[in-house]
Formats: sequence, structure tokens, C-alpha cells
Amino acid sequence: PMIVTANLSKGALSMSKKKTIVKNLNAIQNFGAMNILCTDKTGTLTCDKIVLEKYINADGSNDESKRILRHAYFNSYFQTGLKNLMDKAILSHVKELKLEHLKDAYTKVDEIPFDFIRRRMSVVIEDKQGKRQIITKGAVEEMLSICSHTEFNGEVQSLTDELKVKAQKISEEMNRKGMRVLAVAQKSYIEKVGNFSVSDEKEMVLIGFLAFLDPPKPSAAEAIKQLHEYGVEVKILSGDNDIVVKAIGRQVGIDTSYSLTGPDIENMDETILKERVKTTTCFSKLTPLQKTQIISILQEQKNTVGFLGDGINDAPALKDADVGISVDSAADIAKEASDITLLDDSFSSITSAVMWGRSVYQNIQRFILFQLTINVAALIIVLLGSLFGSELPI
Repeated sequence: PMIVTANLSKGALSMSKKKTIVKNLNAIQNFGAMNILCTDKTGTLTCDKIVLEKYINADGSNDESKRILRHAYFNSYFQTGLKNLMDKAILSHVKELKLEHLKDAYTKVDEIPFDFIRRRMSVVIEDKQGKRQIITKGAVEEMLSICSHTEFNGEVQSLTDELKVKAQKISEEMNRKGMRVLAVAQKSYIEKVGNFSVSDEKEMVLIGFLAFLDPPKPSAAEAIKQLHEYGVEVKILSGDNDIVVKAIGRQVGIDTSYSLTGPDIENMDETILKERVKTTTCFSKLTPLQKTQIISILQEQKNTVGFLGDGINDAPALKDADVGISVDSAADIAKEASDITLLDDSFSSITSAVMWGRSVYQNIQRFILFQLTINVAALIIVLLGSLFGSELPI
């Protein structure tokens, strides 16, 4: 115990000088023994500097009147929940355009908060003439499921299967360029006064899309290459859609041939899932519980699993992994759940931290081997001494 504790303490001190804060001493040896690193995408593989790149109508044309932007702004501004990076990008863009005064013409009536199952959130607002409307933004597929109409070529039309396919193609085209896409929908002239719920998110009109760009970190590709050389396999566990995750994965050098989505996992037999998890490198559209499920399966297969995350939805996975790693810019709950915090947001700092962990792990082995050798030698001498009748052989 003394040897292990002394080594871990010395290792933690050395790692702190490399901008790596160790909260749980036992995590250092797990860091050194880690052979699979699971990582979230946003803020870990990417720069965590999301910019609103474009806002377009549902038919793919440019939003010249900025109507999509206005609706997205109202949704982001009036919500009281924790504003994510995309909300902040919308608010920042509106501030740059000096359009913040638009909110003054509206008052908030109610809101339906975001959750990771629906993957969307809504606000209900009212203008000074008493016109009430619900504005919803969220992931494209989940948004299409609650829309009955859309605005194509300036006209409100029923959202037929053909128009749904067109909308998905517009979204996928932007996804292939590495952009994250949110859909925006609204419903006007709401007669209901209050107590809005998820059941009110129906028969909405799809009005357009928002595209955000969050490029990969420059250090990520080289760091992942080094981790592979050190025998650490990297897997992406993300809540984003399949196309975006694969686009970022390819840019940082991760093989995206083997992928699974959250809905696939939900409908998959457990035995088949355990086999697929071994080879799959890209997981997308995951709920927080599915992230922990994948980590548990990898641990059952005798792997030492690390998880790198920075969001609220990453907290359960950080807690369940053999070593939970967060960055200094992470959400408070993510930092609280992690064992190790990287003060440097560069992905390459993980590589140096892994090497420090291995160094400490090897030092412990050397000391124990040294101590064991002395003890065995002493034991042999005592045994031989007792055979030859010596009372004090040593």
C-alpha cells in the first residue's frame, strides 16, 4: 500500500505540472492500463467554437428576410434552461447583426424544455396584438416527425413523403460538409393559455434549417494516430447524427466503416450488440444511458475503458468509465463526475497523460518486483537456515 500510494501521489504531482489535474489517485493506474478511449465529439474532438454558418428556408433557398434566424433567436433567448453551444452561436450572431431589439415585441408565455429523447425544445410567445405561437427547434428527424406542413417556394404545403425526402436531402448535404443542422418549426394562433406540454408539439409547420460549423481540433488527428501506436483504440460516442459524426471521424483519422446509431442499438439483440461493439468505432444519436451501456459492454470484454467528455449528457459515462476525463471548459457536472481534468483543451494532452499514467504503472510494478525479490530471497535463507539448524540465518 505504501509503495502504490507513494507512486500515485508522485505521479499526480508530475501530471499537474503537465496541466493534468488528478482528482482520483487510483485513476492514474487505470489511465496507464487503458486500451480503449471513448470520446464525445463536440468540444473534445472539435474546437468547441460553434459558429452559425447559414440559415436557409425549408426548400433550400437562402433566407433573405432572416425569418428563420428570428424564430431561432426567440427560441434560444426565451428558454430558461442551460443554453448549449448552438444557442450561444445564435445569440452571438443576432448580436453581431444588431437585431436584439426584435425580442422587445414579444413576451414569453411558456416553454417545453429540451430532453435527450425528443432532442428538441419549444417556447410559446405572444406579440403585442395577442397573437400566440409555439416555436420549436431541434434535430431534423425528430422535427420532421411532429410537422404536418412545410413552407416550400413561399407557400404552406402538406408535408408529403416526397417533401420529407427533399428536406432530409438538404440537411444531409450540409451534414456531409461537417456542419451540424437543426430544423426550425412554428405553429401560430394558439388558443391554449398555459400548461403547455410535449403533446402540443404536433401539426407544426417546418420553416427552415440552421447550419453550424464546429471544425475538428488541429491536434486531434496526430494525437489519435499516436494513441493507436501506443495500443489505445479510439471510439466516438456522440449524440449527433450519423453523417456529421462520420464526417468529423474521417477528418481526424478514425475508421468510420463500422458505425451504429442509438435507434439501431435500441432494437438490437444483446448478444449481437456485444459482438458489434467490439468492431464499431463510430456511435451516433446516442442517449446518455446508451453511452454507459456501451462502456459497460466494453468493460465486460476485459477492456480498460476511458471516456472523454465535457457535456451534461456525458456525466453518467464519465462516472461509469474506468477513468473519466474532462476538460477545463466542461460543464460543472461533467468535471464533478470525472477522475481527471485536462487544463489544456488540446487533444494531444491526452497522449502525454497516457504516457505519464503508464510510467507510474510501470514504476509500481518495478517496486513491487524489487520488494518481492528481497522477500523471496529472505524466505529461502530462513528455510535453508532452519534445515541446517541455524537460529539466526540472516
